[in-house]
Amino acid sequence: MTGFIKKIMPNAKDDALAGITVSLAMIPEVVAFAFVAQISPIVALFGAFVIGLISAVFGGRPGLISGAAGAVAVIFVNMIQEGHAKGLLFDTPVENMGYFYLLAAVVLMGVIQVIAGLFKLGKFVRLIPHPVMMGFVNGLAIVIFMAQLGMFTENKKDVYGQNMRKTTAKELVYQVEGNQVKDLASGTVLFTIEGNAIKNANTNQDAFLVSEGQVFDINTKKVLYNADKEGFYTVKDSGVVKTTMQGKTLYVMIGLVLLTMFIVWGLPKLTTKIPAALTAILIVTLVSIFSGLGSINVGDFIRDGGGAGLNGIAELSKNLNVLELWSNLPFNLDTLKFIAPYAFLAASVGLIETLMTMNLVDELTESRGNGNKECVAQGAGNILSGMFGGTGGCGMIGQTVININAGGRGRLSGVMMALTLLTFILFADKYIEQVPIAALVGVMFMMVIETFAWSSFRILKKIPISDAAVLIIVSAVTVFFDLAIAVFVGVIISALSFAWTSAKKIRARKRFKADGTKIYEIWGPLFFGSITAFNDKFDIKTDPENIEIDFVESRVSDHSAIEAIFALVEKYQAAGKKVTLKHLSEDCKVLLYKASPIFDGVIEEGIDDPRYHLAANPEKFPKPLGEYKF
Repeated sequence: MTGFIKKIMPNAKDDALAGITVSLAMIPEVVAFAFVAQISPIVALFGAFVIGLISAVFGGRPGLISGAAGAVAVIFVNMIQEGHAKGLLFDTPVENMGYFYLLAAVVLMGVIQVIAGLFKLGKFVRLIPHPVMMGFVNGLAIVIFMAQLGMFTENKKDVYGQNMRKTTAKELVYQVEGNQVKDLASGTVLFTIEGNAIKNANTNQDAFLVSEGQVFDINTKKVLYNADKEGFYTVKDSGVVKTTMQGKTLYVMIGLVLLTMFIVWGLPKLTTKIPAALTAILIVTLVSIFSGLGSINVGDFIRDGGGAGLNGIAELSKNLNVLELWSNLPFNLDTLKFIAPYAFLAASVGLIETLMTMNLVDELTESRGNGNKECVAQGAGNILSGMFGGTGGCGMIGQTVININAGGRGRLSGVMMALTLLTFILFADKYIEQVPIAALVGVMFMMVIETFAWSSFRILKKIPISDAAVLIIVSAVTVFFDLAIAVFVGVIISALSFAWTSAKKIRARKRFKADGTKIYEIWGPLFFGSITAFNDKFDIKTDPENIEIDFVESRVSDHSAIEAIFALVEKYQAAGKKVTLKHLSEDCKVLLYKASPIFDGVIEEGIDDPRYHLAANPEKFPKPLGEYKF
């Protein structure tokens, strides 16, 4: 039995320790992204557990760590907010309706990813050029670094001691004149303002409280309106107001971060038998607890958050009842129309980040993963997570790099990460809560340093300008927009650059036969990008009566090239000159014969004609060319 276990898990010790390390590093990031999406941390942690476990067991890339990633979380922010508003308009209003829309979107996201895997779309990640990959890695490293800077801030408190919400004014609902609040249509005085209190004009009872330009309901203590001298406005909630740490809190945070980074950097120089990141987290935790420094820990971080969804272990257990959990969601076409765009975008972003992270692991481990299998596993993980109340996710490059650097190579590392998260959710939350945020930030900073492709600075002057531009643009777009847009932009620019370079390679060698026939020997690829240069090679007015165009050293690549040949023959025939086309592939000849009868006698048949298929012509021709009727 022991031999069997060693066979399937040859790296069991390192995988297990790496998985524990990654789980600790994942907690603050997952929780932070939960706050961004305004959902409960339990929702995000449970989602990370389910997705991480399924992808680790069934995925196509051992060593890759998946969880509730920020790239996916930010996509759902607006949907959740709009979902909350839609729920309040139901005949029977439903609070936190955005959470139930989120679950449906996550399930649909998973279905799309499974379909992508079954149709083997994962192979298209191979079309992503290396400069795009480097730009992706650099951009994502910068994004992760900037996310850690957010840990050096604190939540600002409002007049009730709650986290202050960042609200922006939208539409005017009440007009303010002096100390009176009036209805817009009738001008009726509805409320009077006395200091910070807003009283009902009829009952003289306090109705609202004004503080820092925000109008609070005195019962629910929630922001209902933004206020200025002109009136009250409906609001859009953009999250919690943050302020930079000050004084001792800031200095303690910086000190513990630097101590963590020093341990992670220095310990491997002494020994590699124990994982540096996990050791650093344990040491800094003990220093924080026994020194009485009062550093902000994971528990403080979670308790100061909040959000929609599962708010504790009891609710998590209760919501494993799928029918009860989904009873709040209206199953109709409106729901599908509402969630489908978000689900598709999240599925795309999730797969791109996962597959590119898989490529990075392939390079780090000098092995090869199965992209299509990973797509199916990611989709299955998201389906199960959404069904049982968790959020969506994908491969996480930061945690994956930590795992690989800590020695995690097999599936056990991902399984251990997921089980450690579950243990935290169910049993060990009081212990994990003692871990200082500074320790986890220090580990993430070291991961950023190791992830960033520093070699890109050295090679910028050595690679083509187009590749250097792609690298920089992808990095910038990743930082300022999102990963999916960055990859699409990078691939498009790379493709256009390749097309432009290839277009310049078209050549035409000209010579004459003894009988005066002029021969054009075409060299290079003929496709949409090189058509203009191809047409410039011919001088129809001054050419002799007989013309031969030889394509033996050229490849006719697409339908645009076919159209260019057709137009050229028409021009020569309109000028009363005889033109002959030689060495065209069977695909080209079939399409030209179909296009016009003018090619009868123009195309010369030869046994040495090249054989290849056009990208624009997916049809197959099982019969010999002579058996087709045109």
